[in-house]
Amino acid sequence: MIGCLCIHGFTGAPYEVEPLVEYLHEKTSWKIVVPTLPGHGEVLSLKGVTYDQWLEHAEKEMKQLLAQCDTVYVIGFSMGGLIAVYLAEKYPAKKLILLSAAAKYINAGQMFSDIKEMLKDLRSGQLKENELFLRYKDKLLLTPLSATWQFRKMVVRINPLFTKIQIPTLIAQGLADGIVPPKSAEYIYRHIPSKQKEIYYARNAKHHICHAEEKEELFEKIFTFLTGSSRVS
Repeated sequence: MIGCLCIHGFTGAPYEVEPLVEYLHEKTSWKIVVPTLPGHGEVLSLKGVTYDQWLEHAEKEMKQLLAQCDTVYVIGFSMGGLIAVYLAEKYPAKKLILLSAAAKYINAGQMFSDIKEMLKDLRSGQLKENELFLRYKDKLLLTPLSATWQFRKMVVRINPLFTKIQIPTLIAQGLADGIVPPKSAEYIYRHIPSKQKEIYYARNAKHHICHAEEKEELFEKIFTFLTGSSRVS
């Protein structure tokens, strides 16, 4: 049996990778696991939670999949990409997919553009229709500084692990991402020594790449990379 572990991002939840998970469910009979990291979910409760707890929770899910499946793939979005790298370095995953992985963070140019768009919508009375505002307004209010510090500590801890990744790796990055800049994908590509690695750019995608207009093309790329085929497996 093939297993696939999909890991969401910081202050996020499984919905961040849900479109990809649904695509893979339609195309395969894989066992797909999408855990909710401690303190995360539809309602955030991050106060007092450490990054070690996020890693431990993901490790538990990884061990269970490895016990049940012959082959395990790991997919990580944003901070989940860092956790995926941690797991791929420590456990025998077969392939690794990194989506908007946060090796670097805050794309100042794109974020400025997004803020200008939100201000424009505010002036025209359309702020409540702005997708970016709706996605982040609650997170900004409910994310304690201690949680942000834990995230930054994890980036520092896991970045050195990129140089130890030997398995096939696909890196996907949105060029309109206001959180993780394209240079993050370039950094990862340069530092991963795997002989089989690819980088894919979604031109119009913002941070939530699994919800982008180009998502079908992205999902097909991921499926082909994992299976070596565009057919159902």
